[in-house]
Amino acid sequence: MHDTLVLTFVIIIIALIFDFINGFHDSANAIACSVSTRVLTLSQAVIMSVIMNFIGAFTSVKVAETIGSGIVDPNHIVSEVIITALIGAIIWNLITWYFGIPSSSSHALIGGLIGSAIVYKGSFAIINWATFFWKVILWLFLSPIIGFVIGFVFMTILRFILRNTTPFKVTKIFSKAQIFSGMLIALNHGGNDAQKSMGIITMALVSAGFLNHFSIPIWVKICCAVSMALGTSFGGKKIIKTMGSGMAKLAPVNGFSAEMGASAVIFTATMFHAPVSTTHIITTAIMGVGAAKRFSSVRWAVAKDIVTAWVVTIPASALISGIVIFLINSIK
Repeated sequence: MHDTLVLTFVIIIIALIFDFINGFHDSANAIACSVSTRVLTLSQAVIMSVIMNFIGAFTSVKVAETIGSGIVDPNHIVSEVIITALIGAIIWNLITWYFGIPSSSSHALIGGLIGSAIVYKGSFAIINWATFFWKVILWLFLSPIIGFVIGFVFMTILRFILRNTTPFKVTKIFSKAQIFSGMLIALNHGGNDAQKSMGIITMALVSAGFLNHFSIPIWVKICCAVSMALGTSFGGKKIIKTMGSGMAKLAPVNGFSAEMGASAVIFTATMFHAPVSTTHIITTAIMGVGAAKRFSSVRWAVAKDIVTAWVVTIPASALISGIVIFLINSIK
C-alpha cells in the first residue's frame, strides 16, 4: 500500500509538471496572434491567457474521461504505465519546444499512453481502438482541415464586408475585437487541454484503487487549472514567433478571424468529448486566413515542417514511452 501511495503521488507530480509544460508550450496558441499583431504586449497577453485558461479548466470533464478511461482501461494497467506515458509526452514536448515547433501536447500524451500500455501488456488489445479512431485520429485530421476552411471563409467574408473601409479604421476596430477573440481561444484552450492531466491523474487514482469509478475530484481540477495557468505565465516565445509571423503576415483583422474560427472548432470538439490539438487548429486557421488574401502569402515550407511534426507526434511519443517502460521492466 505504501508503494502504491508513493507511485500515485509521483504520477500526480509528473502530471502537474506535464500540465505546466503544456501551459508554456501551448500558451502560444492563445496569444501568438495578439502578440504578433501588436494588439497586446507579451506580458498583457500572458496575463489574459493565464486567467482564461484557469477559468476554462472548470468548464467540462468529458475530454478528461476520454483520456483517462476511454483509450485504456485504468483497471488493466499499473502506475508505471502512466508514469512512462507522461515521461514520453514531456520529452517530446521539450524537444518540439526547443526547436520552436508547435506540436500537440494532447497527442504527445495520447501517444505516450498507447506506447507504454502496449509494451507493458505485450499486446495491442489493451487499447480501445474504436475510441482512439473516432475521438483522436478522426479529429486529428478533421480539426486542422476545418480550422483552415473556417479561417479562409471567415476572412473572405470579412474582406468583402470591409472592402470599402479604410485600413486605418479596420485596424482600429479589430485591435479591440482581437482582445475578445484572444480571450475566447484561451478559454477554449483551458477547456480542452487542462482536462488531459485531469484524466491522467484520475486514471492513476482508479488504477491504484483510491477511487472505485472514474470521477474527477475537485482538488484534481484545481491543481491542474493552477498548474496550467502557472505554465502559461512563462509563455513560449519561440512558438509565438513561428505561429504569429513564421507562416503568414498578420494584421488585427487576420488575427481576429483566425482566433474566432479556431475557437469555434475547439469548442465543437470539446462538445464531442474529443481531445483535439489547439496547436493544430489555430495553426491551420492562420494558414486559412493567409490563403484568403492569396495562397502565396502563406509560407508553405514552414507549414510543411509543422504538419510533419503533427504526423510523427503520436508514434514518436509512443516510441519514447515504450522504450522507457521496456528499460524499467528490464531493470526489475
